[in-house]
Amino acid sequence: DEDEASCCRWGAQHAGARELAALYSPGKRLQEWCSVILCFSLIAYNLVHLLLLARWEHTPLVIVGVVAGALIADFLSGLVHWGADTWGSVELPIVGKAFIRPFREHHIDPTAITRHDFIETNGDNCLVTLLPLLNMAYKFRTHSPEALEQLYPWECFVFCLIIFGTFTNQIHKWSHTYFGLPRWVTLLQDWHVILPRKHHRIHHVSPHETYFCITTGWLNYPLEKIGFWRRLEDLIQGLTGEKPRADDMKWAQKIK
Repeated sequence: DEDEASCCRWGAQHAGARELAALYSPGKRLQEWCSVILCFSLIAYNLVHLLLLARWEHTPLVIVGVVAGALIADFLSGLVHWGADTWGSVELPIVGKAFIRPFREHHIDPTAITRHDFIETNGDNCLVTLLPLLNMAYKFRTHSPEALEQLYPWECFVFCLIIFGTFTNQIHKWSHTYFGLPRWVTLLQDWHVILPRKHHRIHHVSPHETYFCITTGWLNYPLEKIGFWRRLEDLIQGLTGEKPRADDMKWAQKIK
């Protein structure tokens, strides 16, 4: 049975992949549409205000904020990716089908994400970034110009963090797309500004236990060198008795 499960593990025709794909519901689709519309409306609103407040003297701190935002977004993408890959179950109420299901499907059928449209790809990340976007918009509506001047470098850092976080799944999708990508995307991948395709392949070697950061991928090597994820898994397993990636393997071993 294990040999048969291994040989049939990958692809859209895998039994587990078909079952997981069928769990994508109309309610989930509606949530994604609402999240994307609200998120990009707030991004546009906040970007306009940031551009209106821009000053040349802000440039050094803004550059530091952009780099820091990208680094923190990369770490957070790894933390969320590791958590959803490693723990929990599709059977969990609410979060199981809505948020853990795509991670299980992705390991069985890694190319499924390339067939997802813009809404399905980005809906969940747009939902996550709504609160900080709303908070930023509230500041622009209520704070004085003097206060906003003082906060400007910080708000640029937050905005960069939000942008990288919002587009993490799109960047992840591009890392699985080997044909038809715009030239500017492949250049960003080649320059390692966003997650490169060859770099992300390392994560997809079963049992998917390393290289979890999927925004820029900058932190994957240092976190792997210090054994960050394995130490965290050992700690949680010692405290709870839960085995890492048990649910992931359950879906991978479905053969009917």
